[in-house]
Amino acid sequence: MNQTIQNSLGETLDYSFAPGNSDTAKNDWLVILGHGVTGNKDRPLIVDTAKALNAAGFDTLRFSFAGNGDSQGDFRDATISKEVGDLASILDAVTSSYSKIAYIGHSMGGAVGVIQASRDARINALVSLAGMVDTKTFAQTEFGQETPDQGLMWDEASCPLSAKFMHDLCHTIDNVAPLAEMIHAPWLLLHGTSDDVVSPQDTDLVQSLKGDSVKVIRIDGADHSFNQAEHKIQMTQAVVDWLNNQV
Repeated sequence: MNQTIQNSLGETLDYSFAPGNSDTAKNDWLVILGHGVTGNKDRPLIVDTAKALNAAGFDTLRFSFAGNGDSQGDFRDATISKEVGDLASILDAVTSSYSKIAYIGHSMGGAVGVIQASRDARINALVSLAGMVDTKTFAQTEFGQETPDQGLMWDEASCPLSAKFMHDLCHTIDNVAPLAEMIHAPWLLLHGTSDDVVSPQDTDLVQSLKGDSVKVIRIDGADHSFNQAEHKIQMTQAVVDWLNNQV
């Protein structure tokens, strides 16, 4: 797959496609992976998850939202609402080639997935990795001491905190939990119990609303990005096993 993919604003989205192992190929499935705040398609969590899925026979497409990584656009414009549009553009580009689409979103990319899956039946399976649900609380907890359009996200010089970003999380979005009842695709939520960036309570909230209709896995001691090797293995294996059950 080597086509150019642009969002509705004409910004080119950087992506990496990888085919699944031919011995176990799931030819009708494509797994799309979206990253979190300040991330990109080449973050270890995204790359390692894609590699595990490739080994299990799934084609994967990991991409950077506009303004992140090597995708075109301004980082200050990278709100959840805009990233939902980016994901829709990716879906528009691939659905003629695949009859089944799974979307995996990490952190803020998880909130993007919830919004898109609530309105788009093309997503046939949804995975939230430390998925953000209460976006307002996240914004206030992590960046509430910074001045929008002056401060930085986590002291990263390349990640200015924009007023547009804060308004989107706190007012336009606020919380994606009300959309949960509109998601009918199978849904897996994984969360580390030691996540200090997106509270595990975000996953608990979805489970309280959806009950046994969603699969929830908590990885004891894992941080926000499942950085320890044993936690990364547990996470990727859980994703592979669950998606294999959806085929």
